[in-house]
Amino acid sequence: MKTNSSAVIVPPPGQTPRAGVETNDIRALKGPVKPPVDMEAYWWLLGLLLAGIALLIWKGFLRRLRQQLFKKPEPSPIPPHVRARHRLHAALGHISDPRRFCFEVSEALRVYLEERFKLRAPERTTEEFLVELQTSKVLDQVQKDSLAEFLQSCDLVKFARFEPTETALRELHESALRLVDETQFDPVAGVGSNQPQPVAVRQA
Repeated sequence: MKTNSSAVIVPPPGQTPRAGVETNDIRALKGPVKPPVDMEAYWWLLGLLLAGIALLIWKGFLRRLRQQLFKKPEPSPIPPHVRARHRLHAALGHISDPRRFCFEVSEALRVYLEERFKLRAPERTTEEFLVELQTSKVLDQVQKDSLAEFLQSCDLVKFARFEPTETALRELHESALRLVDETQFDPVAGVGSNQPQPVAVRQA
């Protein structure tokens, strides 16, 4: 017998069809399917990362190796008496300018005394330094008297505008050189400080 009514599809118990969708399939709807993971690509990326790190480490190692192989040796420290002689020799170029000359020779000797004996000569006035010098045992009394006369003579030219002759300036220069020569070596026990012996050169 023919009928105009549409067939009614009843879903199985526990399942509700989506609104507006008619289906004759009595099976449950499947969820979205995840695409397969390409692990090979991950392994390639990990390999490239490790290779990059290894390359950076290798370059750093080669750089340090080259620095060690081609490292320039450090120059030996110049002893204080050698530096003092160089400065005193250079000071002769200013002998036509007594004030500049006396500044150079006195500064050269002050720096030498600080480097050689740890005496705080450069940053002190002549009076302050001579007071400290009297309590020091690094120089004998003759050397102390000579040094005091040298510094006071230089101060007369530097600060009192005293105009010495060139002969007097050369005598000051020789006095500074003589003190350097007498004190550049460590004295031997039992030998006077006026006769220094070439035992050892104290480095700066």
